[in-house]
Amino acid sequence: MALTGRTALLAAVGSLPVGIWEPSWTGILAVNAPLALACACDFALAAPVRPLRLTRSGDTSVRLGDPADVTLTVTNPGRRPLRAQIRDAWPPSTWRKGTEHDASRHRVTIPPGERRRVTTRLLPTRRGDRRADRVTVRSFGPLGLFTRQGTHDVPWTVRVLPPFHSRKHLPSKLARLRELDGRTSVLTRGEGTEFDSLREYVPGDDTRSIDWRATARHSTVAVRTWRPERDRHILLVLDTGRTSAGRVGDAPRLDASMDAALLLGALASRAGDRVDLLAYDRRVRALVQGRTAGDVLPALVDAMAPLEPELVETDARGLTATALHTAHRRSLIVLLTSLEAAPVEEGLLPVLARLTKRHTVVVASVADPAIAAMAAARGSTDAIYDAASAAQTTAERLRTAEQLTRHGVTVVDATPSDLAPALADAYLSLKSAGRL
Repeated sequence: MALTGRTALLAAVGSLPVGIWEPSWTGILAVNAPLALACACDFALAAPVRPLRLTRSGDTSVRLGDPADVTLTVTNPGRRPLRAQIRDAWPPSTWRKGTEHDASRHRVTIPPGERRRVTTRLLPTRRGDRRADRVTVRSFGPLGLFTRQGTHDVPWTVRVLPPFHSRKHLPSKLARLRELDGRTSVLTRGEGTEFDSLREYVPGDDTRSIDWRATARHSTVAVRTWRPERDRHILLVLDTGRTSAGRVGDAPRLDASMDAALLLGALASRAGDRVDLLAYDRRVRALVQGRTAGDVLPALVDAMAPLEPELVETDARGLTATALHTAHRRSLIVLLTSLEAAPVEEGLLPVLARLTKRHTVVVASVADPAIAAMAAARGSTDAIYDAASAAQTTAERLRTAEQLTRHGVTVVDATPSDLAPALADAYLSLKSAGRL
Protein backbone atom coordinates (compact mmCIF):
# COMPACT_ATOMS: atom_id res chain seq x y z
CA MET A 1 0.00 0.00 0.00
CA ALA A 2 1.39 3.42 -0.97
CA LEU A 3 2.23 5.83 1.88
CA THR A 4 1.50 9.57 1.68
CA GLY A 5 1.82 12.73 3.74
CA ARG A 6 3.00 12.53 7.34
CA THR A 7 2.74 8.72 7.24
CA ALA A 8 5.32 8.51 4.44
CA LEU A 9 7.61 10.94 6.24
CA LEU A 10 7.32 8.90 9.39
CA ALA A 11 8.28 5.70 7.60
CA ALA A 12 11.17 7.44 5.80
CA VAL A 13 12.86 8.78 8.93
CA GLY A 14 12.64 5.44 10.68
CA SER A 15 10.13 6.06 13.49
CA LEU A 16 7.75 3.44 14.82
CA PRO A 17 5.88 1.19 12.33
CA VAL A 18 3.07 2.82 10.36
CA GLY A 19 -0.41 2.35 11.81
CA ILE A 20 0.59 1.91 15.47
CA TRP A 21 0.39 5.57 16.45
CA GLU A 22 0.24 8.98 14.85
CA PRO A 23 2.78 11.39 16.44
CA SER A 24 2.73 15.14 16.07
CA TRP A 25 5.09 17.16 13.92
CA THR A 26 6.73 18.41 17.09
CA GLY A 27 7.57 14.85 18.09
CA ILE A 28 9.04 14.07 14.73
CA LEU A 29 11.31 17.12 14.82
CA ALA A 30 12.36 16.45 18.38
CA VAL A 31 13.40 12.90 17.56
CA ASN A 32 15.03 13.47 14.15
CA ALA A 33 16.56 16.94 14.41
CA PRO A 34 19.82 15.59 15.91
CA LEU A 35 19.96 12.90 13.21
CA ALA A 36 19.38 15.46 10.47
CA LEU A 37 22.08 17.68 11.94
CA ALA A 38 24.51 14.73 12.10
CA CYS A 39 23.77 13.85 8.49
CA ALA A 40 24.30 17.43 7.37
CA CYS A 41 27.61 17.65 9.21
CA ASP A 42 28.71 14.28 7.85
CA PHE A 43 27.93 15.39 4.30
CA ALA A 44 29.76 18.68 4.81
CA LEU A 45 32.87 16.93 6.16
CA ALA A 46 33.06 14.35 3.34
CA ALA A 47 35.92 15.25 0.99
CA PRO A 48 34.77 16.46 -2.45
CA VAL A 49 35.35 14.04 -5.32
CA ARG A 50 35.69 16.35 -8.32
CA PRO A 51 39.06 17.97 -7.36
CA LEU A 52 40.80 14.60 -6.96
CA ARG A 53 43.65 13.90 -9.38
CA LEU A 54 43.97 10.35 -10.72
CA THR A 55 46.73 8.85 -12.86
CA ARG A 56 47.59 5.32 -13.98
CA SER A 57 50.73 3.23 -14.40
CA GLY A 58 51.56 -0.44 -14.72
CA ASP A 59 51.39 -3.19 -17.32
CA THR A 60 50.47 -2.33 -20.90
CA SER A 61 50.59 -5.89 -22.28
CA VAL A 62 50.14 -9.38 -20.91
CA ARG A 63 49.87 -12.90 -22.30
CA LEU A 64 46.46 -14.47 -22.15
CA GLY A 65 46.24 -16.47 -18.93
CA ASP A 66 48.70 -14.30 -16.99
CA PRO A 67 47.74 -11.52 -14.54
CA ALA A 68 48.37 -7.82 -15.23
CA ASP A 69 48.71 -5.15 -12.55
CA VAL A 70 47.48 -1.61 -13.18
CA THR A 71 48.20 0.97 -10.50
CA LEU A 72 45.89 3.93 -9.84
CA THR A 73 47.45 6.92 -8.05
CA VAL A 74 44.90 9.12 -6.24
CA THR A 75 45.97 12.57 -5.06
CA ASN A 76 43.85 14.52 -2.57
CA PRO A 77 44.54 18.25 -3.10
CA GLY A 78 41.79 19.39 -0.71
CA ARG A 79 41.85 20.35 2.97
CA ARG A 80 39.72 17.47 4.20
CA PRO A 81 40.81 13.86 4.57
CA LEU A 82 39.41 11.50 1.94
CA ARG A 83 37.71 8.35 3.18
CA ALA A 84 36.53 6.60 0.06
CA GLN A 85 35.68 3.45 -1.78
CA ILE A 86 37.10 3.37 -5.31
CA ARG A 87 35.72 1.20 -8.10
CA ASP A 88 38.13 0.76 -10.98
CA ALA A 89 35.86 -0.46 -13.81
CA TRP A 90 37.09 -2.59 -16.74
CA PRO A 91 35.27 -4.64 -19.41
CA PRO A 92 33.83 -8.00 -18.25
CA SER A 93 36.39 -10.01 -20.29
CA THR A 94 39.13 -8.46 -18.16
CA TRP A 95 38.18 -10.62 -15.20
CA ARG A 96 37.72 -14.28 -14.54
CA LYS A 97 34.20 -15.10 -13.48
CA GLY A 98 33.54 -14.21 -9.85
CA THR A 99 36.68 -12.11 -9.28
CA GLU A 100 35.52 -8.67 -10.46
CA HIS A 101 33.91 -7.47 -7.23
CA ASP A 102 36.93 -8.06 -5.02
CA ALA A 103 39.57 -7.02 -7.56
CA SER A 104 38.01 -3.76 -8.77
CA ARG A 105 37.04 -2.18 -5.41
CA HIS A 106 39.49 -0.51 -3.05
CA ARG A 107 39.17 1.30 0.30
CA VAL A 108 41.48 4.28 0.83
CA THR A 109 42.10 6.99 3.41
CA ILE A 110 44.12 9.92 2.09
CA PRO A 111 45.10 12.87 4.31
CA PRO A 112 44.93 16.37 2.81
CA GLY A 113 47.67 17.07 0.26
CA GLU A 114 48.81 13.46 0.07
CA ARG A 115 48.37 10.61 -2.39
CA ARG A 116 47.90 6.87 -2.28
CA ARG A 117 48.28 4.07 -4.79
CA VAL A 118 45.91 1.16 -5.29
CA THR A 119 46.61 -1.75 -7.63
CA THR A 120 43.98 -3.55 -9.67
CA ARG A 121 44.96 -7.08 -10.73
CA LEU A 122 43.45 -8.00 -14.07
CA LEU A 123 42.93 -11.60 -15.22
CA PRO A 124 41.90 -11.31 -18.90
CA THR A 125 39.91 -14.12 -20.49
CA ARG A 126 40.17 -12.97 -24.13
CA ARG A 127 42.82 -11.61 -26.47
CA GLY A 128 42.79 -8.03 -27.69
CA ASP A 129 42.89 -4.53 -26.27
CA ARG A 130 41.20 -4.04 -22.90
CA ARG A 131 40.48 -0.38 -22.16
CA ALA A 132 39.75 0.99 -18.71
CA ASP A 133 36.28 2.33 -18.03
CA ARG A 134 35.45 5.12 -15.58
CA VAL A 135 36.80 5.27 -12.03
CA THR A 136 34.00 5.85 -9.52
CA VAL A 137 34.90 7.42 -6.17
CA ARG A 138 32.47 7.35 -3.24
CA SER A 139 33.64 9.72 -0.47
CA PHE A 140 32.33 9.09 3.05
CA GLY A 141 31.92 11.50 5.92
CA PRO A 142 33.49 10.64 9.32
CA LEU A 143 30.23 9.06 10.53
CA GLY A 144 29.56 7.16 7.30
CA LEU A 145 25.97 8.50 7.09
CA PHE A 146 26.25 10.45 3.82
CA THR A 147 28.51 10.19 0.81
CA ARG A 148 29.64 12.22 -2.17
CA GLN A 149 30.08 10.30 -5.41
CA GLY A 150 31.63 11.14 -8.72
CA THR A 151 33.45 9.58 -11.69
CA HIS A 152 36.76 10.24 -13.42
CA ASP A 153 37.97 9.16 -16.86
CA VAL A 154 41.47 7.76 -16.49
CA PRO A 155 42.39 6.14 -19.84
CA TRP A 156 44.57 3.04 -19.95
CA THR A 157 44.86 0.11 -22.35
CA VAL A 158 46.20 -3.36 -21.71
CA ARG A 159 46.88 -5.47 -24.81
CA VAL A 160 46.21 -9.16 -24.17
CA LEU A 161 48.60 -11.18 -26.33
CA PRO A 162 48.23 -14.75 -27.63
CA PRO A 163 49.43 -17.26 -25.03
CA PHE A 164 51.87 -19.09 -27.39
CA HIS A 165 51.35 -22.51 -25.78
CA SER A 166 53.44 -24.19 -28.49
CA ARG A 167 56.59 -22.43 -27.24
CA LYS A 168 57.36 -25.67 -25.35
CA HIS A 169 58.08 -27.37 -28.70
CA LEU A 170 60.65 -24.79 -29.79
CA PRO A 171 63.77 -26.35 -28.14
CA SER A 172 63.22 -29.74 -29.82
CA LYS A 173 62.60 -28.14 -33.22
CA LEU A 174 65.70 -25.97 -32.85
CA ALA A 175 67.72 -29.10 -32.04
CA ARG A 176 66.56 -30.67 -35.29
CA LEU A 177 67.33 -27.45 -37.11
CA ARG A 178 70.90 -27.55 -35.76
CA GLU A 179 71.20 -31.09 -37.06
CA LEU A 180 70.15 -29.92 -40.51
CA ASP A 181 72.56 -27.03 -40.31
CA GLY A 182 75.50 -29.24 -39.31
CA ARG A 183 76.11 -27.54 -35.95
CA THR A 184 75.88 -30.79 -33.94
CA SER A 185 77.62 -34.13 -34.16
CA VAL A 186 74.68 -35.58 -36.12
CA LEU A 187 75.10 -34.78 -39.80
CA THR A 188 71.96 -34.80 -41.93
CA ARG A 189 72.64 -35.34 -45.61
CA GLY A 190 69.93 -33.28 -47.14
CA GLU A 191 69.32 -32.11 -50.68
CA GLY A 192 69.92 -28.47 -49.86
CA THR A 193 71.37 -26.06 -52.37
CA GLU A 194 74.25 -24.61 -50.32
CA PHE A 195 77.46 -26.68 -50.38
CA ASP A 196 78.89 -27.26 -46.91
CA SER A 197 81.91 -29.56 -46.99
CA LEU A 198 83.44 -32.85 -48.16
CA ARG A 199 83.78 -35.98 -46.08
CA GLU A 200 84.58 -39.65 -46.56
CA TYR A 201 81.90 -41.89 -48.00
CA VAL A 202 80.19 -44.33 -45.61
CA PRO A 203 77.82 -47.14 -46.57
CA GLY A 204 74.29 -45.81 -46.91
CA ASP A 205 75.24 -42.43 -48.35
CA ASP A 206 73.39 -41.27 -51.44
CA THR A 207 75.64 -42.03 -54.40
CA ARG A 208 74.43 -38.84 -56.06
CA SER A 209 76.39 -36.92 -53.40
CA ILE A 210 79.74 -38.40 -54.47
CA ASP A 211 82.18 -35.74 -55.65
CA TRP A 212 84.13 -37.58 -58.38
CA ARG A 213 86.71 -34.86 -58.87
CA ALA A 214 87.58 -34.82 -55.18
CA THR A 215 87.60 -38.62 -55.18
CA ALA A 216 90.12 -38.64 -58.02
CA ARG A 217 92.44 -36.44 -55.96
CA HIS A 218 92.23 -38.63 -52.84
CA SER A 219 92.58 -42.27 -52.02
CA THR A 220 89.05 -42.46 -50.59
CA VAL A 221 85.60 -41.75 -52.00
CA ALA A 222 84.47 -38.21 -51.05
CA VAL A 223 80.89 -37.07 -50.77
CA ARG A 224 79.44 -33.59 -50.64
CA THR A 225 77.38 -32.47 -47.63
CA TRP A 226 74.79 -29.74 -47.87
CA ARG A 227 73.24 -27.32 -45.48
CA PRO A 228 69.81 -25.76 -45.72
CA GLU A 229 69.74 -22.40 -47.42
CA ARG A 230 69.33 -19.28 -45.36
CA ASP A 231 67.57 -16.01 -46.01
CA ARG A 232 64.52 -17.71 -47.49
CA HIS A 233 61.22 -15.84 -47.38
CA ILE A 234 58.35 -17.30 -45.31
CA LEU A 235 54.90 -15.72 -45.64
CA LEU A 236 52.40 -16.76 -42.97
CA VAL A 237 48.84 -16.18 -44.19
CA LEU A 238 46.04 -16.29 -41.61
CA ASP A 239 42.54 -16.77 -42.99
CA THR A 240 40.36 -14.70 -40.61
CA GLY A 241 37.08 -15.39 -42.43
CA ARG A 242 33.99 -17.31 -41.41
CA THR A 243 35.59 -20.74 -41.10
CA SER A 244 38.16 -19.46 -38.58
CA ALA A 245 35.35 -18.65 -36.13
CA GLY A 246 34.38 -22.30 -35.64
CA ARG A 247 35.16 -23.35 -32.09
CA VAL A 248 37.29 -26.39 -31.38
CA GLY A 249 37.16 -27.07 -27.68
CA ASP A 250 37.17 -23.76 -25.79
CA ALA A 251 38.68 -21.56 -28.49
CA PRO A 252 38.05 -20.61 -32.14
CA ARG A 253 40.13 -22.23 -34.86
CA LEU A 254 41.89 -18.91 -35.41
CA ASP A 255 43.60 -19.18 -32.02
CA ALA A 256 45.11 -22.58 -32.85
CA SER A 257 46.23 -21.24 -36.24
CA MET A 258 47.93 -18.28 -34.59
CA ASP A 259 49.71 -20.56 -32.13
CA ALA A 260 51.06 -22.67 -35.02
CA ALA A 261 52.11 -19.54 -36.92
CA LEU A 262 54.02 -18.25 -33.88
CA LEU A 263 56.00 -21.47 -33.49
CA LEU A 264 56.84 -21.56 -37.18
CA GLY A 265 57.76 -17.87 -37.15
CA ALA A 266 60.08 -18.33 -34.17
CA LEU A 267 61.71 -21.39 -35.74
CA ALA A 268 62.15 -19.87 -39.21
CA SER A 269 63.65 -16.65 -37.82
CA ARG A 270 66.19 -18.73 -35.86
CA ALA A 271 66.99 -20.55 -39.11
CA GLY A 272 67.96 -17.25 -40.71
CA ASP A 273 64.84 -16.97 -42.85
CA ARG A 274 62.78 -13.80 -43.26
CA VAL A 275 59.26 -14.12 -41.87
CA ASP A 276 56.26 -11.96 -42.82
CA LEU A 277 52.62 -12.19 -41.74
CA LEU A 278 49.39 -11.49 -43.61
CA ALA A 279 45.92 -11.77 -42.03
CA TYR A 280 43.11 -11.52 -44.56
CA ASP A 281 39.41 -12.23 -45.17
CA ARG A 282 37.95 -9.58 -47.46
CA ARG A 283 40.59 -7.04 -46.60
CA VAL A 284 43.96 -6.94 -44.85
CA ARG A 285 43.49 -7.32 -41.10
CA ALA A 286 47.17 -7.41 -40.16
CA LEU A 287 50.47 -7.13 -42.01
CA VAL A 288 54.00 -7.59 -40.66
CA GLN A 289 56.89 -7.11 -43.06
CA GLY A 290 60.62 -6.52 -43.04
CA ARG A 291 61.35 -7.30 -39.38
CA THR A 292 64.74 -8.51 -38.20
CA ALA A 293 65.14 -11.92 -36.60
CA GLY A 294 65.13 -10.43 -33.11
CA ASP A 295 62.02 -8.32 -33.72
CA VAL A 296 59.84 -10.67 -35.73
CA LEU A 297 58.32 -12.70 -32.88
CA PRO A 298 57.25 -9.67 -30.78
CA ALA A 299 55.86 -8.08 -33.94
CA LEU A 300 53.85 -11.22 -34.80
CA VAL A 301 52.45 -11.50 -31.29
CA ASP A 302 51.48 -7.84 -31.20
CA ALA A 303 49.82 -7.97 -34.63
CA MET A 304 47.83 -11.10 -33.77
CA ALA A 305 46.57 -9.85 -30.40
CA PRO A 306 43.53 -7.84 -31.66
CA LEU A 307 42.58 -10.26 -34.46
CA GLU A 308 39.09 -11.74 -34.28
CA PRO A 309 37.31 -13.99 -36.79
CA GLU A 310 35.07 -12.12 -39.21
CA LEU A 311 31.74 -13.73 -40.08
CA VAL A 312 32.21 -13.25 -43.82
CA GLU A 313 33.28 -15.59 -46.60
CA THR A 314 36.97 -15.18 -47.36
CA ASP A 315 37.73 -13.64 -50.76
CA ALA A 316 40.18 -16.22 -52.12
CA ARG A 317 41.06 -14.13 -55.18
CA GLY A 318 41.81 -11.08 -53.05
CA LEU A 319 43.84 -13.19 -50.62
CA THR A 320 45.88 -14.67 -53.47
CA ALA A 321 46.51 -11.31 -55.09
CA THR A 322 47.60 -9.78 -51.77
CA ALA A 323 49.87 -12.73 -50.99
CA LEU A 324 51.53 -12.48 -54.40
CA HIS A 325 52.01 -8.74 -53.94
CA THR A 326 53.56 -9.32 -50.50
CA ALA A 327 55.85 -12.18 -51.63
CA HIS A 328 57.93 -10.55 -54.36
CA ARG A 329 60.43 -13.40 -54.74
CA ARG A 330 60.11 -17.16 -54.49
CA SER A 331 58.79 -17.95 -51.02
CA LEU A 332 57.23 -20.53 -48.78
CA ILE A 333 53.59 -19.48 -48.38
CA VAL A 334 51.90 -21.09 -45.37
CA LEU A 335 48.13 -20.68 -45.59
CA LEU A 336 46.37 -21.42 -42.31
CA THR A 337 42.77 -22.01 -43.32
CA SER A 338 39.98 -24.58 -43.31
CA LEU A 339 39.78 -27.88 -45.18
CA GLU A 340 36.02 -27.60 -45.59
CA ALA A 341 35.14 -28.78 -49.07
CA ALA A 342 33.04 -25.83 -50.24
CA PRO A 343 35.45 -22.96 -49.40
CA VAL A 344 38.41 -24.87 -50.86
CA GLU A 345 36.75 -26.14 -54.03
CA GLU A 346 34.86 -22.94 -54.83
CA GLY A 347 37.36 -20.40 -53.53
CA LEU A 348 40.94 -21.64 -53.23
CA LEU A 349 41.36 -24.29 -55.96
CA PRO A 350 40.47 -22.01 -58.91
CA VAL A 351 43.25 -19.57 -57.95
CA LEU A 352 45.75 -21.99 -56.42
CA ALA A 353 47.81 -22.33 -59.61
CA ARG A 354 48.78 -18.66 -59.33
CA LEU A 355 50.45 -19.41 -55.99
CA THR A 356 52.06 -22.76 -56.79
CA LYS A 357 53.50 -21.47 -60.06
CA ARG A 358 55.88 -19.15 -58.24
CA HIS A 359 55.97 -20.38 -54.65
CA THR A 360 56.06 -23.44 -52.43
CA VAL A 361 52.68 -23.68 -50.71
CA VAL A 362 51.69 -25.34 -47.43
CA VAL A 363 48.05 -25.45 -46.30
CA ALA A 364 47.60 -26.02 -42.55
CA SER A 365 44.20 -26.70 -41.03
CA VAL A 366 42.81 -27.30 -37.55
CA ALA A 367 41.06 -30.65 -37.13
CA ASP A 368 38.41 -31.18 -34.47
CA PRO A 369 39.40 -34.01 -32.07
CA ALA A 370 35.70 -34.50 -31.29
CA ILE A 371 35.25 -35.92 -34.81
CA ALA A 372 37.59 -38.83 -34.05
CA ALA A 373 35.78 -39.49 -30.78
CA MET A 374 32.42 -39.47 -32.59
CA ALA A 375 33.71 -41.86 -35.26
CA ALA A 376 34.63 -44.42 -32.60
CA ALA A 377 31.33 -44.11 -30.71
CA ARG A 378 28.99 -47.10 -30.51
CA GLY A 379 26.33 -48.46 -28.19
CA SER A 380 23.20 -46.53 -29.15
CA THR A 381 21.30 -45.37 -32.20
CA ASP A 382 22.42 -41.77 -31.67
CA ALA A 383 26.05 -42.85 -31.32
CA ILE A 384 25.90 -44.79 -34.59
CA TYR A 385 24.45 -41.78 -36.43
CA ASP A 386 27.20 -39.63 -34.89
CA ALA A 387 29.83 -42.12 -36.06
CA ALA A 388 28.44 -42.12 -39.60
CA SER A 389 28.43 -38.31 -39.69
CA ALA A 390 32.01 -38.19 -38.38
CA ALA A 391 33.16 -40.72 -40.98
CA GLN A 392 31.60 -38.67 -43.76
CA THR A 393 33.27 -35.49 -42.48
CA THR A 394 36.65 -37.24 -42.29
CA ALA A 395 36.28 -38.59 -45.82
CA GLU A 396 35.46 -35.11 -47.16
CA ARG A 397 38.56 -33.63 -45.49
CA LEU A 398 40.75 -36.39 -46.92
CA ARG A 399 39.31 -35.81 -50.39
CA THR A 400 39.94 -32.08 -50.11
CA ALA A 401 43.51 -32.70 -48.91
CA GLU A 402 44.14 -35.02 -51.86
CA GLN A 403 42.92 -32.36 -54.28
CA LEU A 404 45.37 -29.86 -52.81
CA THR A 405 48.19 -32.41 -52.89
CA ARG A 406 47.61 -33.02 -56.60
CA HIS A 407 48.24 -29.31 -57.13
CA GLY A 408 51.66 -29.61 -55.43
CA VAL A 409 50.54 -28.33 -52.03
CA THR A 410 51.83 -29.80 -48.77
CA VAL A 411 48.84 -30.33 -46.45
CA VAL A 412 49.07 -30.36 -42.64
CA ASP A 413 45.83 -31.38 -40.94
CA ALA A 414 46.07 -31.81 -37.16
CA THR A 415 44.24 -31.16 -33.91
CA PRO A 416 44.88 -27.85 -32.06
CA SER A 417 47.48 -29.40 -29.74
CA ASP A 418 49.33 -31.11 -32.62
CA LEU A 419 49.06 -28.51 -35.38
CA ALA A 420 51.99 -26.31 -34.31
CA PRO A 421 54.61 -29.10 -34.04
CA ALA A 422 53.28 -30.79 -37.20
CA LEU A 423 53.61 -27.55 -39.17
CA ALA A 424 57.13 -27.01 -37.82
CA ASP A 425 58.06 -30.54 -38.90
CA ALA A 426 56.69 -29.88 -42.39
CA TYR A 427 58.86 -26.75 -42.62
CA LEU A 428 61.96 -28.65 -41.50
CA SER A 429 61.25 -31.44 -43.98
CA LEU A 430 60.97 -28.95 -46.84
CA LYS A 431 64.17 -27.29 -45.71
CA SER A 432 66.11 -30.54 -45.46
CA ALA A 433 64.86 -31.56 -48.91
CA GLY A 434 66.11 -28.30 -50.43
CA ARG A 435 62.65 -27.18 -51.48
CA LEU A 436 62.96 -23.73 -49.91
